Amino acid sequence: MKLTKLEHAALILEEAGKKLFLDPGSFTTPLTDTAGAVAVVITHEHADHWTPEQLGRILDMNPGIPIYGPAGVASAATGIDVTVVNAGDVVTAEPFTLRFFGGRHAVIHSSIPVVDNLGVLINDELYYAGDSFTIPEGVDVDVLAVPAGAPWLKIAETIDYVLAVKPKRSFPTHEMVLSRGGKDMSNARIAWATEENGGEFFPLEPGDSLDL
Repeated sequence: MKLTKLEHAALILEEAGKKLFLDPGSFTTPLTDTAGAVAVVITHEHADHWTPEQLGRILDMNPGIPIYGPAGVASAATGIDVTVVNAGDVVTAEPFTLRFFGGRHAVIHSSIPVVDNLGVLINDELYYAGDSFTIPEGVDVDVLAVPAGAPWLKIAETIDYVLAVKPKRSFPTHEMVLSRGGKDMSNARIAWATEENGGEFFPLEPGDSLDL
């Protein structure tokens, strides 16, 4: 399975010529090469994780494929067919098996509503928690997508999250809110936390890939 990181929180997984898109949002360059998609996963309703236009670019080339997301995404995506999933659900969009965890977005501020959010484990290899620090209990995480910068986190929380999950490999995501200097700082902290438990950190930039 091949992972390609796009800008911000968007990812593409490829296996046997099929693609799974995760969180193609407003901070991600408009998608073009979407042929071969079998499903889309949207972790939550915020625009930096999905837009109607990005979904349209996928659905135009792959009509009828399932879009998986929590109830909040289904409510927000007016006129788009979203298959609602919950924590504990396991679904298959061949060749991808998806296991969902969590349920709520991390708190940004007491004045801002907390929305639905789901983490997803893909083919028992890659875990991505969306906008949360949800730990997939009972899972040995091979590759962890680590949030590097957001209004809902501080770097100490990210470090503790990586130390708790103990991934074999990690890479940064959710970093378009950071300057180059901010990315370098976060990468150094995530690398340290990953290496503390014998893992390896990959400082992927948009367009970079990793074989899983």
